[in-house]
Amino acid sequence: MKIGINMLLWTGHVLEEHFALFDCIKSWGFDGVEIPVMNLAPTAHYKRVGEAARNCGLEITTSSAFTSDIDPLADDRTRAADYLKHVIERVNALGSNLLVGPLYQVLGKFSGSAPTDSERRRAAELHWAVAPEAIAAGVECALEPLNRFEAHLLNTVEQTVNYLGTLEAPAFSGMYDTFHAHIEEKDPIVALAAMHRAGWLRHIHIAENDRGIPGHGHAKLRETIRYLNSVGYDRWLTIEAFGTGVSELAAATRVWRSFFSDPENVCREGGRFIRNVWTESGQQL
Repeated sequence: MKIGINMLLWTGHVLEEHFALFDCIKSWGFDGVEIPVMNLAPTAHYKRVGEAARNCGLEITTSSAFTSDIDPLADDRTRAADYLKHVIERVNALGSNLLVGPLYQVLGKFSGSAPTDSERRRAAELHWAVAPEAIAAGVECALEPLNRFEAHLLNTVEQTVNYLGTLEAPAFSGMYDTFHAHIEEKDPIVALAAMHRAGWLRHIHIAENDRGIPGHGHAKLRETIRYLNSVGYDRWLTIEAFGTGVSELAAATRVWRSFFSDPENVCREGGRFIRNVWTESGQQL
């Protein structure tokens, strides 16, 4: 098991001015960082970001989402496919082999109805269109189900597992986020187990019910970590906490107030919480 922190805690686009954070993150006991890739800056920029993180001893995962002007569920999905291909190029430049997020619709855009077979077909066509680029780059794309207030196509583990089973596209898998599961699942741990048994589980976001410091809320984080320990999970447990510092993200995720005093507290206390629960659960780090 490896512990990561999503850089969205500080910024939606990592620049050289953020490089000093990498040393801090490593000193706080993290194994890696999750770099957001939504700004299509030149691949040379992302290569520098990746080198800076690795020079501090950090591994890299990545996350992305579609911008509001690029709709992957529209009749014409050319721009969406091009955008996702460009994202994958930058993920590769970072030196990462994992891209996660709601790679199937615009965050917060709704039809007003339940997802349709047509929308699922359009998403599948998009994913098949970009699969060759993902395979060539060695990048796995893990789809993240979001809560009903942020998305409508995939809200639950069951929907995600069913979609992936029908899709059968190489390079595509699933992930699990404790914040979204806390809202959408009847039993979050049963849902987590279902994704694991189905063979789609590639990544975990550890996020509190208020998106604050892990262990300071009532999402089933302890139970999640214990379950993953029990099945020998050896991938990432990445903290995803949002503040008000990234204005566009705060607006999109409805974060109107701060849930922690300092990002450092999220890292120190959240990382300690994950490690303690993991160790208490039996399997050593």
